[in-house]
Amino acid sequence: MRVGITAQKLTLLALALVMVLTGCGQSGGTQSSGSAAAKVENLPAGIAEKDEIKLMVVRKIGGDDHTAQFLAGAKQEGEALGFKVDTFSADGDSAKFHDAIAQAIDSGYDGFIISHGDDPATVEDIRKIREKGIPVVTFDSVPEVGEVEGVTQTSQDDEQLAQLALDRLVEEQGPDANIVYLWVDGFPPMVRRNQVYQEVLSNNPGIKELERFGVASNQTSVDTQNAVSALLTKYPAGEIDAIFATWDAFAIGAARAITEAGRNEIKIYGIDVSNADLEIMQNADSPWVATAAVDPKMIGAINVRLLAKKIAGEDTPDTYNLQPTLIDRATLEQAGEEVNMVNLANVIPGWGESTDFEEDWMKALKEANGK
Repeated sequence: MRVGITAQKLTLLALALVMVLTGCGQSGGTQSSGSAAAKVENLPAGIAEKDEIKLMVVRKIGGDDHTAQFLAGAKQEGEALGFKVDTFSADGDSAKFHDAIAQAIDSGYDGFIISHGDDPATVEDIRKIREKGIPVVTFDSVPEVGEVEGVTQTSQDDEQLAQLALDRLVEEQGPDANIVYLWVDGFPPMVRRNQVYQEVLSNNPGIKELERFGVASNQTSVDTQNAVSALLTKYPAGEIDAIFATWDAFAIGAARAITEAGRNEIKIYGIDVSNADLEIMQNADSPWVATAAVDPKMIGAINVRLLAKKIAGEDTPDTYNLQPTLIDRATLEQAGEEVNMVNLANVIPGWGESTDFEEDWMKALKEANGK
């Protein structure tokens, strides 16, 4: 028997199997932190003692570019640190969302990012994760998750997002504008944005809300387009001044309906931004004139940094809000080139840049990983 060759083949087979298994999951590939970490001095013990660090990112909503970029930002930041990052989007399906968390709890993950958990079951999911000693960071989830010890809650500054967009709407359309409100209840960020909206209406009693519409699904833009198209037949030209869209999926559908109907006198003031959004805003005579946003990739990245600090045993805040910026058509038109999420920083200073929670040991890990 050629025992040496057989053992070698078995070893190669075992290695191949490990590579296949660790490559499974929605996010694809893997990257071990062990080899790079060995080159970095003064790593926190919680990081240095692990051969591989695995993160799981579970997001309830999906089917939109903002979700894709959020997940991409988390994956990119995690892999730059040498971590393995798996992601899952439930596309608004509560059962799939909770099932994904339940299956992942016992799958050897070192940390979880939970995005857009909007029900009491989310709190129980997170409680179970924490009972196993696994750190958790949440994004745009129910505030009750803060009752669970050791969880950091992150969000966009939703009040500021709404304020920026509505201030521009009132400035350009006046305090007596007739508007359509695109909003859906039940999500913590939407609740916070609605509070600002109600305050603006109270402070501007001349503003009249003609209609409101909103659904959250994997085809929100299509549903919104159909709803707005129907509204445009109900209200002739001159009767609607503006639309306030509290989510870019709403704004996309509204913009398509307005453009198809040739009703570009109606202006859209939205929230969130993506490549698809920027393309629409830069179309000739686009009705979408302004949107308030935080870079979704940066949101994902900062959530990963916070989670890495927890794994490292370092202090993290209970809450963290990311500050938004207003992006308008006039600024985009001054760029002299087509603007997308990559070069948006050329016209919006500081866009997509943040060193928050990026520790020296993280920078060293990134350098060791060639990132």
